[in-house]
Amino acid sequence: MADGKWRRAGATLIRVIAVWAASALTLLALAGILPDFQLQSDDGDTVTRTAFTAAWGAGAFGLLSALVWPVLVRALLIVPALVLGALVFFLNGSLLLIALRLIPDGRGDAAPETAVVVAAVMSAVASATSTAFAVRDDDAYRRRLSRLAYRRRRGRPADQGGPGREGPPGTVFIQLDGVGHDALVAAAAAGLMPTVAGWLADSTGHRLTPWRTDWSSQTGASQLAILHGSNHDVPAFRWYEKETRTVMVSSRPASALEMQRRAIERTRDGGLLTIDGASRGNLFSGGAGQLALVLSMAARRGKGSRSRAGYFAYFSDPANATRTALSFVAEVVREIGQSTRARARKVTPRVKRGGLYPFIRAFATVVERDVVVAAVLGDLFAGRTAVYADLVAYDEVAHHSGPHSRDAEKVLERLDRSLALIAKIADRTPRSYRIVLLSDHGQSPGETFAGKYGLTLKDLVRAGSGLPVPRRAQRTRSASEARDAVRIALHRPVEGGVDEQAAKLSDPIVLASGNLGLISFPDIGGRASREQIDRRHPALLSTLANHPGIGFLLVRSEEHGSVVLGPGGAEVPIAELSDEEGPLAVFGAGAADAVRRTDTFPHVADIMVNSMYDPGTGTVHAFEEQIGSHGGLGGEQSRPFLLWPRGLTDPLDIMAAESVDSVESVESVESVESTGTVGSASASVAPGGGLVGAEAVHRVLTRWLQESSGPQVPVRAEGFTGPGPVDEPFPPGAPGAGPTAARTAQAIEPLPPPKRQDPAPDATGTTA
Repeated sequence: MADGKWRRAGATLIRVIAVWAASALTLLALAGILPDFQLQSDDGDTVTRTAFTAAWGAGAFGLLSALVWPVLVRALLIVPALVLGALVFFLNGSLLLIALRLIPDGRGDAAPETAVVVAAVMSAVASATSTAFAVRDDDAYRRRLSRLAYRRRRGRPADQGGPGREGPPGTVFIQLDGVGHDALVAAAAAGLMPTVAGWLADSTGHRLTPWRTDWSSQTGASQLAILHGSNHDVPAFRWYEKETRTVMVSSRPASALEMQRRAIERTRDGGLLTIDGASRGNLFSGGAGQLALVLSMAARRGKGSRSRAGYFAYFSDPANATRTALSFVAEVVREIGQSTRARARKVTPRVKRGGLYPFIRAFATVVERDVVVAAVLGDLFAGRTAVYADLVAYDEVAHHSGPHSRDAEKVLERLDRSLALIAKIADRTPRSYRIVLLSDHGQSPGETFAGKYGLTLKDLVRAGSGLPVPRRAQRTRSASEARDAVRIALHRPVEGGVDEQAAKLSDPIVLASGNLGLISFPDIGGRASREQIDRRHPALLSTLANHPGIGFLLVRSEEHGSVVLGPGGAEVPIAELSDEEGPLAVFGAGAADAVRRTDTFPHVADIMVNSMYDPGTGTVHAFEEQIGSHGGLGGEQSRPFLLWPRGLTDPLDIMAAESVDSVESVESVESVESTGTVGSASASVAPGGGLVGAEAVHRVLTRWLQESSGPQVPVRAEGFTGPGPVDEPFPPGAPGAGPTAARTAQAIEPLPPPKRQDPAPDATGTTA
């Protein structure tokens, strides 16, 4: 054992000397190249003296970076995150100037702007050298990366894994935002995502299945249900609440916090990550005690609640800061080049990508990715039980370049490299980990509604209502989580994206969520009826229903209850909706149930509008400035994926077991065995297989955590004030304790052996 300690100490000393030597050589090279940087006196020095000066300067800079840099970054967390990123270069340059002043006899000197360049190059070289030596030594590589977890590991119990990787495994959930099932399969087959392809090809690796979103196929609804078990009363990305005259926006911190509060109140469960969990880059906390870039927590005050708190662990390493800043600039240049090429080639469809968009894209594809991945690596070494992280890069690029564009494919390649890194590090952590990959929705391509027809949905509504319409169609602001994340990072308020506050109370409020539109009449209390709308605006509903860019409408009738209106005067009571015929037939299986569920929401809009869908091309028309969109029904947007290790219980077996538990007669059990769609699972499993709804995904993920780590503990009925776990769960069957609370407050029995035979995976690894 003593010999092992001496060997590790010797290896560490060699690595330090190597990094020091590389930094000194870098200083010497830059001093010979840059005119405003010198390491010699004015009279000149011998080679030995110059080398000594470089070594002294490199050592002083290394010590300052190790000791002073973390303190500076922590002190500067009060400034906006993106400002901190911009200050990285200047702080690093300042440290170099101080290091040069410490060289004896004043032999080191550099102009301030030159010091910034020299410091950036030295940090990059030192990082590359350290990594090159560390990757050859697993222990050293693990120790270097585990520095990210040190602060989070202090004060917590000993890691559950131990050196021998014993104890229950942890679980890492990685959400690839906006990547549909078909897009993932195509990328793996084309070699764009070799890590995913390897998981699918390995007979002992992972299994892949699609699942079906709710009508509102967007991150706010899906992730809220996945993390907190319920997305009840989330009809869209944006919606209007008449009683408070406010617009709820899923990417607005105050709205996200309220959505999270309502979900917890409904389920009486703290969330998927309540027990020793970490939430990284998400809209919601999931009940985690460890947070980084969590939007709902940006509306809270107090220690650990700021959404930008995760920046410190990453930017405390100047090499990380330098690498991310350089990648940020490269991504901005890449986007400008790609958009210029698309305009020159007259690629269609396309949307405007100027202004601040190149910087928003770079933030989503570089800054958020790097910070979130680094946080996940820290969680792995800290031994967290459950980690849920969202990578938003593909979703942002696909909105503006198209989900099948070369731009989006390049992002998938880079995301796969991040997955490979996480998988590689997971093999070196004290605790073993299972990696579950999933998405919250897909994206459907298509020209925008305004681009196709020359007017926005708001213009069409105003025309049908007899209100003045602008001569030129105005752009509808894109519902981009990345755009709002940038505003939060800059300490700017997140806007609703509509002029609802300035509108007259009698004017309709029109909101867009991809190809889903919501129309509300703020001066009509409660949900406006079809009869009320017809009396006020006789031509509005027929104008909308018969427009070629609109698929169907949902309105409430005083005489027939809620009805779906379609082209040619089609009118179907919601109870009679069918997936096989009528206005919803083109949208495929499950559309009728999705519409019926949304109709029960208290804040469903007076008129819900879904765009047309062409099943031949898979295209829809977004009511926003997006050529890759999601939010409503139609195409790939409603078909995300779930990719899980084969050692975990099959999701359909979990849903079938829930169904068996819910029935009370032998006949009901036989029905479950034959169809798998009776009782509670009737809304959770599609007739042809596959999960239905994000709430079903939550139950599956919860079950997987329980199988290895015991039941999650729900929150108390009263006094819940934070995202972390509490020690007094609802007793099963207590008043207000929902089925999730009752289920998770007790030990989980092993699942019965499945009574059906698992289908064989196809060539892509996808099961039917």
